[in-house]
Amino acid sequence: MIEIIRREDRKRRREKIDTIAARQVALDLELQREVAAIVNDVRWKGDAALIDYTRQFDRVSVEPADLRVDEMSLRETAARADPLVVEALREAIRNVRTFHEREMQHSWKIETAPGSWVGQRISPIERVGLYIPGGTASYPSSVVMNVVPAQVAGVPRIVVVTPPSTLSENPAVAAALLELGITEIYRIGGAQAIAALAFGTEVIPRVDKITGPGNRYVAAAKRLVFGVVGIDSIAGPSEVVIIADDDANPGYIAADMLAQAEHAEDASAILITTGDRLAREVDRELRNQFSDLARSSVIEKSLAQYGAIIVVNDLDEACELVSELAPEHLQIMSPDEDHIASRIRNAGAIFFGDYSPEAVGDYLAGPNHVLPTARAARFSSALGVNDFIKRTSIVNCSGAELRRTAPMIATLARAEGLEAHARSALIRTKD
Repeated sequence: MIEIIRREDRKRRREKIDTIAARQVALDLELQREVAAIVNDVRWKGDAALIDYTRQFDRVSVEPADLRVDEMSLRETAARADPLVVEALREAIRNVRTFHEREMQHSWKIETAPGSWVGQRISPIERVGLYIPGGTASYPSSVVMNVVPAQVAGVPRIVVVTPPSTLSENPAVAAALLELGITEIYRIGGAQAIAALAFGTEVIPRVDKITGPGNRYVAAAKRLVFGVVGIDSIAGPSEVVIIADDDANPGYIAADMLAQAEHAEDASAILITTGDRLAREVDRELRNQFSDLARSSVIEKSLAQYGAIIVVNDLDEACELVSELAPEHLQIMSPDEDHIASRIRNAGAIFFGDYSPEAVGDYLAGPNHVLPTARAARFSSALGVNDFIKRTSIVNCSGAELRRTAPMIATLARAEGLEAHARSALIRTKD
C-alpha cells in the first residue's frame, strides 16, 4: 500500500519527491485553456453564462432570481445541523478569532524632519468573495478559517458562492455561515463562480479579492483572474510530512498519515524517520487501521501514488529533506523537537509532539488551516488578517525639507534619465 524507501536508495527518493512536486495545477496548460473559455464566457455574457454552466456541470436549472440564497432558507437549512457540530463550530470560531486578533496591524506615522512625516495607513479590503466547494469537500471548518480573519480585518462586505446543492447536502456549512453572520450567498460553483466574482454579473457583485478552496478548475480560474482581483493562493493537493525517531508511537503516526490521505487521491502523506524498526511498524499499522475507514479506496490510491516512508541517516538529513519538500503541514515526533524545528526553513505549519496531530490545526487550535501547498511554503504563509488589509504609504514633506532634499532627488532622477521628475522637485525650491 505504501512504499518504504531505504536510506541507501537515493535515486528512488528523488523520484518520489519529483512525483510529489509535479502535482501542480498551475502547470496544466490544457486545463488553463479549458477554464479560460469558461471565464471569458462569464465575463461577457454574465448571468446567462452562469445559468448555462450550472445546467451543464451541476445538472441544475436556475434562473437569475434563484441565484441568491434567501436568509429564511439559510436559517431553515442551518436548523438541520447537528447541535454538537454547531457547538464545536462555536468553539472553533472563538479560538480562530482569538488567534487572528493578535495579527491585527495598526496605522502609524513617524516624524522624519521638523514638519515632515511618513507612515502607513492600514485599511480593510472593501469586498471579499469566499468560494465554498460542494460535494465531499464542503467543509464548515473552511468557512470559519476564511471568514474570521476577514472579519477581524474589518472587511465590510463578504460575498459567498457555492454550488447549488452544497447547503442542502451539508447543513453544517449553512450553520457556520449563520454563526458568522454571513447572509450574502449565491448558488453558483466551479470556475464560472470565480469568474462571476472577478468581473461581476447582473446579480453577483464584483469583489476585490477571492479566497477559499476548490477543485482544480476553481484553482485554475483563480490563477487566470489574478490581477483583476487578488487571490489567497493557487491551492494544490493537501500534504503532511512527519519527522519521527525510533521511539515515536507508530499507531499515532499511521493514524495521522491516514487522516491526510483521506482528503483526496492526490493528497500526500510522508514519514521521514531514522528508524528501520519504526518504518516497519508504521507500515504494519497503516494496513491494520486502513481497512475500516469509509474512504479506504481514496486512501489506498493516495498512499500508493504520493505516500512514502523514507528512512534517513540522521535528523539533520531529515530536516534538509523537509525543507526541500516545503510541506503544508509538518509534524515532529521526537524529544529533540525544538532543535529539529529550528532547522526547518520551509513549512506551512508545524505541530509539536504526540498530542498535536494535524487535525487539531484543521479544526480547533486557532491558527489558520489555509496553508501554502505544492512547495509554496518556500515563499508564502498561512491565510491571515494580512490577506484582508491594504497597507497604504503616506508622505507629508515640509517646504524646508524639500528644499534640502530636492537637489538629491534631482540627481537620482537624472541618473535614471527622468528630467521631468527632477523638475517636479526643483520647481518647488524657486518659491
